[in-house]
Amino acid sequence: MTTLDPGVLLVSATRSEARYVPDGARLLITGIGKVAAAVALTRELAAGAPAHRIVNIGTAGALHDHHAGLFVPSKVIEHDISSDALQAMGYPVVDTWDVAGGDGTVLATGDTFVADPVHRETLAARADLVDMEGCAIAHVAAAFEIPVTLVKVVSDSADEKALDWPQLVDKAARELGDWVRGELA
Repeated sequence: MTTLDPGVLLVSATRSEARYVPDGARLLITGIGKVAAAVALTRELAAGAPAHRIVNIGTAGALHDHHAGLFVPSKVIEHDISSDALQAMGYPVVDTWDVAGGDGTVLATGDTFVADPVHRETLAARADLVDMEGCAIAHVAAAFEIPVTLVKVVSDSADEKALDWPQLVDKAARELGDWVRGELA
């Protein structure tokens, strides 16, 4: 049996993405989307669950055709908040988080399931990958002053084929499980 550091809290949106995480790992399933992820992680940490590191594992859509495989993003942006408009009205908005130890990729997070080529192209000008929880996990981790790592496996190309995600997730989940065993055991 693989033994993982009990101070590492693995966070995944769905059980299907975490299917191959070793038994005995501290695993929090949040549900899909920014709000579900933020609420679940905040509840866990506010209840006193000790964690010295949060690792968010999950799938992502590739915003560029050359992206495939596993990535550990260095930056995550919230792509579906009107930051410029809110800041122009005098409301400070944090919509970008730097993530230490990443590989240089940029992850865009939003509650929109990206399957439209025009939306994909717009996001590709700012990011490499897209998901639905990463920025929420980074935001909560920063609020609790806990280091975070984001680990994303490309499951689709953030186009019309992204709707096949339920059939694609198992392969990505295997890669995520292998990463957890290789990096955290």
